[in-house]
Amino acid sequence: MEWEAPAIILDARPYGEADAIATVMTEIHGAHRGLARGAQSRTRAALWQPGNLIQVRWIGRLSDQLGSFSAELIHPAAALVLDDALALTMLTASCAVAEGGLPERHPYPAAFDGLLHLLARLPQPERQMAELIRWELAFLRDLGYGLDLTSCAISGESGLGNSGKLAYVSPRTGRAVSEEAAGTWKDRLLPLPPFLTEGGEGSPPEWADGLRLTAHFLARDVFGLQHKPLPQARVALYDRVTALKEPPPDAR
Repeated sequence: MEWEAPAIILDARPYGEADAIATVMTEIHGAHRGLARGAQSRTRAALWQPGNLIQVRWIGRLSDQLGSFSAELIHPAAALVLDDALALTMLTASCAVAEGGLPERHPYPAAFDGLLHLLARLPQPERQMAELIRWELAFLRDLGYGLDLTSCAISGESGLGNSGKLAYVSPRTGRAVSEEAAGTWKDRLLPLPPFLTEGGEGSPPEWADGLRLTAHFLARDVFGLQHKPLPQARVALYDRVTALKEPPPDAR
């Protein structure tokens, strides 16, 4: 049994002295694990980094075996963000969400395509943070846990209705709630950043709200059902973006 396809490396964990157990994501085969021989060697370590786009070949005697990978580099996404802490954190977080959240060997072509485009543009992280959050919303939808941000759960009106713009999301149902309809329940709802309903790139405070929103449903509906915590890399992304809200020392 064998196949070959473009793939995103999601994870590569050391196995023995020189090898690694790698998880890659392809459009057709979904998240797929295999043994990457020599992945820790001096000549191959740079290739087997999360976020890199590769042309991978998987070979196994039987379809349900671990099998082995060989690969050639197509796009060195990891190397291109090494000097940018925010971009690197975005890369590791998105790969960790995909690696931990996807059922193995099930195709999710929309999630693959979205992650591929996100990673290709990460050298400009401030312009891609909103896209990462939108990708997480699409990821939830692909897995069957989509949020309804089209109309108010209480009034039924869209964000352009007389009841005001959509401003919150119910943490229980995943449905949007308008500013007016929220009333005294605001403190129990999750803020809905405007860029998710109105478009645009958003700002650091809005990014933090968006990451908090998607993290709640990822933790409950995707990782919680697997009895796993939200990946630490994803937690670190929220912490880093939250820190961006702080004014610089000379402005205090």
